Amino acid sequence: MSSKPNFLMIVTDQHCADWLSCAGHSVVKTPNIDRLAARGVRFTQFHTASPVCMPNRASLLTGRYPSVHGLKYNGCALPYDARTFVEQLKDNGYRTAAIGKSHLQPFTGIDMSGRWASLGLPEQDAWKTGFEGMDLECPRHYQSEDLFHFPTPYYGFDHVDMVTGHGDTAGGHYFQWFKQQTSDWERLRDPTYQAVHDYSCPQAKRTLVPEELYTTAYIEQQTVQWLQRQSAEPDPFFLFVSFPDPHHPFNPPGRYWDAYQPEQFAVTCPLSDFSAPPPPLAFAHQRLAKGGTTDTPQEAFAASLRHCQEAMALSAGMLAMIDDAVGRILDTLSEHGLDDNTVVIFTADHGDYMGDGQLLLKGPWMRDSIHHVPFIWADCESGHPTHSTTDVIGSAIDLAPTILARADVNPYYGIQGRNLLDDLKNDQGRAELLIEFNDNVPRLGFNRAARSRTLLTPQWRLTVYAGEGWGELYHHQDDPAHLINRWDDPNYQTTKAALMEALTVEVTLAMDESPRARMRA
Repeated sequence: MSSKPNFLMIVTDQHCADWLSCAGHSVVKTPNIDRLAARGVRFTQFHTASPVCMPNRASLLTGRYPSVHGLKYNGCALPYDARTFVEQLKDNGYRTAAIGKSHLQPFTGIDMSGRWASLGLPEQDAWKTGFEGMDLECPRHYQSEDLFHFPTPYYGFDHVDMVTGHGDTAGGHYFQWFKQQTSDWERLRDPTYQAVHDYSCPQAKRTLVPEELYTTAYIEQQTVQWLQRQSAEPDPFFLFVSFPDPHHPFNPPGRYWDAYQPEQFAVTCPLSDFSAPPPPLAFAHQRLAKGGTTDTPQEAFAASLRHCQEAMALSAGMLAMIDDAVGRILDTLSEHGLDDNTVVIFTADHGDYMGDGQLLLKGPWMRDSIHHVPFIWADCESGHPTHSTTDVIGSAIDLAPTILARADVNPYYGIQGRNLLDDLKNDQGRAELLIEFNDNVPRLGFNRAARSRTLLTPQWRLTVYAGEGWGELYHHQDDPAHLINRWDDPNYQTTKAALMEALTVEVTLAMDESPRARMRA
């Protein structure tokens, strides 16, 4: 067995930080993820670099902010010349694999070029490099009966078992496998067919896909099989396991549909709690009152209290299935003697409003519910903390330098994150954290494609929305639900000015330092 540790990194999709029983959720039960937390340390203040799927996933792998690594908003792709920590591990003797959702490249196959002209934007980009070869997650590769042989290395991964999309119509290698399991695959995936239910929440669907053929079961199966092959291998491994759930649509399969009931959940921050709803929240509820709908199923929307409760119950059911899968994956590590030398990491790519302000999904309105995510570090080395929590502030950009440090592999120049193991040892991390948000089209009432920058400190959250004429300033202790916006409050202008200056410094320091000078000018 190698003297270097293995790594198993488990990622969920659209999963709020407090939606774990080990994080104190009063309804949701996650015994297997809790079991992981019991053998490690849970970060109570871990946040995204950007609360959007593709940008934050790229930040997880590069250790760099979206404004720097190039995948600034959904629909772009991480450039192939962007270095990832996975590539660095591979170059230093690690076997690398990704099973499940990657989403480093677009996976819909929908051409957006006509949209830009309709918005009065130029067709050509400033960069000449396009999307050539950056469509490996698109549906066209997975229509054949023959398994698509994924070209590797893919951002450092030598083995890729791809799952694209969400819910019961997911694609990629999973789709090819699904068609081989049943001759009834078209009916099972047909959106017009579903089992009888009494839910009316948008995107609630009682899928006909049985549990054993659902994406979570597939990812569990492929992960277990991959791990079973590792016990005899001399070299260490890094395995990235990414579940597309509990991301909408809300369609837990089989018994997981009834795992929770809407009545068990309370909307803890309804619209009525806001004395002055911020513009995006007001817009969403005005649209709901008028009977309007969103442009796409991915856009955040306002919902009734009952619909929020239904979404919560179904999301919890999806998470229950993931937790069962995590249990079997952890058991496999133990059964094959791998747990004594494997660091296990658990996190999510971003959160969900999940009833916050009676909104569902995610969007450009910055809230703790979408940028605050779970993070557990369970180390196999003696001396590391177990069954503990820390309030050290962490970010998605910290994963790369932390994993490389633990593997005793040199980082590359331009990583913007911190080694969280040093922060844990010193019991002191960063004083403030930058969170970016970049949208590609206007939505949720914004005047333009949203651009915001957030400064998070142990006491405050400040968010600047470019060109919108308003911003947000909240004090965590006095106003934990962030209901009282102090942005225009004259009593808080000195605090606001100091935080604006600190935000300016953070944005300035976020400049891309790479490539560094190789010669004198």
